Amino acid sequence: MAIYKAAISAVGGYVPETKLTNFDLEKMVDTNNEWIISRTGIKERRILKEPGKASSFMAVNAAKEALKKNGTDPLDIEVVICATVTPDMRFPDTANTIAKELGATNAWGFDLGAACSGFLFGLTTGCRFIESGAYKKILVIGVDMMSSIIDYEDRSTCILFGDGAGCVLLERSEDDNGFVDADLHGDGNGAQYLNMRGGGSLLPTSAETVKNKDHYVFQDGRPVFKAAVSGMKTATNTILDRNNMTKEEIDWVVPHQANMRIINTLTDFLEIPKEKVMVNIDRYGNTTAATLPLCLWDYEKQLKKGDKLIFTAFGGGFTWGSIYLTWAYDSN
Repeated sequence: MAIYKAAISAVGGYVPETKLTNFDLEKMVDTNNEWIISRTGIKERRILKEPGKASSFMAVNAAKEALKKNGTDPLDIEVVICATVTPDMRFPDTANTIAKELGATNAWGFDLGAACSGFLFGLTTGCRFIESGAYKKILVIGVDMMSSIIDYEDRSTCILFGDGAGCVLLERSEDDNGFVDADLHGDGNGAQYLNMRGGGSLLPTSAETVKNKDHYVFQDGRPVFKAAVSGMKTATNTILDRNNMTKEEIDWVVPHQANMRIINTLTDFLEIPKEKVMVNIDRYGNTTAATLPLCLWDYEKQLKKGDKLIFTAFGGGFTWGSIYLTWAYDSN
């Protein structure tokens, strides 16, 4: 049994200033604004274009905001968990770079690569660390610079993704609010449908892998769509059943922002009113590991202490799951 209960005590976020609109993409690939909106719900996405800036830059900005809101000294942070598939480098971990830039010199950290489910997995891991009694303050960050691995000549993927970062501070709960349950899954059979083939030990970087565009995201949309809706629906229903909750008791659903059609299909299946579903895909696109914390960042002022939140996500590999927690503070 858990010794302590873990809770989110602050939220921070960051998106780059540069906007890539659907009208910009019309000039780059064979597509148009109406088609993109009807298929995805996306109107624009943010792109980090500053020379020498990478995922850690966005993550540090998001983390600084969370720490400032909470009044937490970076020296009190004990662990930094960075969910990302676009690390600054293959190694060292981007989490260590983030800790250095924050001045969190007492922290250790690691990267977690579960694609779009990364923040979900990282949040669960951080909460379990705190529940164990071993740690008191942990930063969980979801960040991706997807523009660095997107082929802007591939209209099936370039319309979907954007750059951004979101961060939560986890602490021991002061009452009974906080992390309650998680249902997480993985299935390696899905790797064939959503992956980036090049750059790993299986297919090391070479002139041939660059020529073949193996260092860009590949996605077979139809099987991904079906698996995403099924996986998130099943995981969410498992959470509800396991905690004797009804759908009516949910205050907010925080879904991965992959595609508006996926979000609508999922919430229709779950019979959740649209006003209870956090959505910002129209402005940011799919920021991969950053979508869930960026939703919290956008909706934070609407959250009330005790609100029941269901997080759910689906990512390449395949990875998916749901988390149930109660909000620990009045954001206003």
